[in-house]
Amino acid sequence: MGRVERWQTNGFGLYVHWPFCQSKCPYCDFNSHVSASIDQDIWRNAYLSELRRYAVETPGRVLNSIFFGGGTPSLMPPATVEAIIDEAGKLWQFANDIEITLEANPTSVEIDRLIAFRTAGVNRVSIGVQALNDLDLRRLGRTHGAAEARTAISVAQKVFDRTSFDLIYARQDQSLQSWERELNEALALSGDHLSLYQLTIEPGTVFGARFERGQLHGLPDENLGADMFEATQSACESAGRPAYEVSNHAKPGMESRHNTIYWRCGDYIGVGPGAHGRLTDAHDQRVSTVCVSQPSTWLETIRNGSSPEAERESPTSHASG
Repeated sequence: MGRVERWQTNGFGLYVHWPFCQSKCPYCDFNSHVSASIDQDIWRNAYLSELRRYAVETPGRVLNSIFFGGGTPSLMPPATVEAIIDEAGKLWQFANDIEITLEANPTSVEIDRLIAFRTAGVNRVSIGVQALNDLDLRRLGRTHGAAEARTAISVAQKVFDRTSFDLIYARQDQSLQSWERELNEALALSGDHLSLYQLTIEPGTVFGARFERGQLHGLPDENLGADMFEATQSACESAGRPAYEVSNHAKPGMESRHNTIYWRCGDYIGVGPGAHGRLTDAHDQRVSTVCVSQPSTWLETIRNGSSPEAERESPTSHASG
């Protein structure tokens, strides 16, 4: 019997990064860009080319998950999503219970596409709600309202068997009591999974610049932030959605399989501008990959027949550097 490889025990996933958004949220430090024009055919072909390149390195594997992140991947044409899923199915064997997740914003345009995404092969959706009141949504730079978010959650749960949505807490002028009320509503609205992130002020973001100028008022102090975290863990545990990592909560057995691959140090391919990957090579060495982050550079590199990886290194080469 041959040796058991890391991907066989800890999972093998595919992460697809769509780098475009309609607008940039002030707290966001992800690799996301606003573009007035996107040639969808060229982008679709670039993603398919990258899948084929990585398939050469990972023959004979069983794919456990595909995750479309961003950016705002629900702005992708469903035909592009379908083409990526179909190509992945030709290059790797799909697990019988493969999880295919797409992140979506709760705007009416994107929610109207949910049935098309399901038809394309997506079987799980994660909605970026972030807050359940209009004032905080405006402060966070979101383009939807709280009523629209509640509608989006309801529609998604009718279309997909598995859903999740995100909230951010420790927001400006947020009290512990108001967060507990909002969290209780979220738990009542949620299905089997909920992602709850504490607001962090990152350098290079609009919030980061405001904070440096002393213009980001009403942020909770360290003690209140800790109280909010503890209240979050307690409420989710009591509601039957315990934490399975720092910010993700799920009913037992309904954890995101893609997240679990990350936390178990499984293998995953990262495709798209700024995408990260972790692979075990033929010599049982762990390899880290990072793609160039600028979308135009990533695209042009692929069209020129080259790899868009900005970094590829093993722990050994990293240590020696």
